[in-house]
Amino acid sequence: MKQARIVLGVSGGIAAYKSCELVRLLVKAGIAVDVVMTEAATRFVGPATFQALSGRPVWTDLWDARDAKSMAHIELTRGAMAVLVAPASADFMAKVACGLADDLLSTLVLARRADCPLLMAPAMNVEMWQQASTRRNMRTLAGDGVRLLGPGSGDQACGETGDGRMLEAVELLGHVQALAAPKVLEGRRVLITAGPTEEPIDPVRVITNTSSGKMGYAVAQAAADAGATVCLVSGPTALPTPAGVTRIDVKTAHQMFEAVKAQVAGAEVFIAVAAVADYHVKQYSEKKLKKDERHPGLTLELAQNPDILAWVASQPGAPFCVGFAAESHDLLQNAEAKRKRKGIPLLVANQAQDAFGRDDNEITLIDDTGRHALPRGSKSSLARLLIAHIAELLPPT
Repeated sequence: MKQARIVLGVSGGIAAYKSCELVRLLVKAGIAVDVVMTEAATRFVGPATFQALSGRPVWTDLWDARDAKSMAHIELTRGAMAVLVAPASADFMAKVACGLADDLLSTLVLARRADCPLLMAPAMNVEMWQQASTRRNMRTLAGDGVRLLGPGSGDQACGETGDGRMLEAVELLGHVQALAAPKVLEGRRVLITAGPTEEPIDPVRVITNTSSGKMGYAVAQAAADAGATVCLVSGPTALPTPAGVTRIDVKTAHQMFEAVKAQVAGAEVFIAVAAVADYHVKQYSEKKLKKDERHPGLTLELAQNPDILAWVASQPGAPFCVGFAAESHDLLQNAEAKRKRKGIPLLVANQAQDAFGRDDNEITLIDDTGRHALPRGSKSSLARLLIAHIAELLPPT
């Protein structure tokens, strides 16, 4: 890490103060930081602050002629491990989504080489984040290969609460470090399931669960960062596809099962993170079921869904299988029983009430050598630890 360097872009927003701590952490980790600020960013934090923290000149002007032999918008990204824009304002995201380049930072982003990934940490008011135009720009950026980090949710400087908070500096540090992580799964093919499934009752109603898909998507990103070729079979979520990952969208458990069967050949690792519904409605109604005031009760007959993980694990020459157990009580006992019942080498256990929908988690890895408790952390950081543990258990190629 001591030779690594990134370009940190700072756009206008109150979250720019968090970028000061980010620079401090990056430098402490041995990563050189070249800071590029928009004019609006300088209204929140002065360039001198970033220069003092980074120990390097700060760039703010496209027409800066301090180095007559080169152009900053081209040279700064050459040899950089990545460009990270934090905070990325709604305006700056829109600008990049449209390919505009009217200041140093936007021009630098457009002029970077393909081998220099672009990461963005969105930060804006909750209403701005939820606007259709912002969501459209987010999808465009993700489709262009931009890795979106966050945003998080919580109290905002404007006094409102909701999505739009920039991730904390320590979380962004983890994402940067992941880029330079050892490629412990280089050349491996990994198949992952994530998200919930939806089992239809009638054309407008489904049986589902509260899984957000965040843990599965974090695992997919961590596996891709570790050099693996990753296929993600995902139930319905609102999450962007992880960078470098092939995604197959499904809805029902049976659709997920068919997708896994179609993709499992050649996979060396199968990680079943999805919260697959155990049952589906036996008699699907082609028409919407009407409420009958005379008979307020409704009886649904349920049939069991296929056990995808158990099926994969039972196949001849099965991949290295990893399961997840989300339990409401007796976590470790139930998880260990599940691992033995499925016949898999590794299982990840967590409390259901502490996992679904949250950005952080606390997990225990259970394998043939025993239990390995990991401290509470972001799902991204836990995913990287899980991938490292899997790599240690895999037979050599």
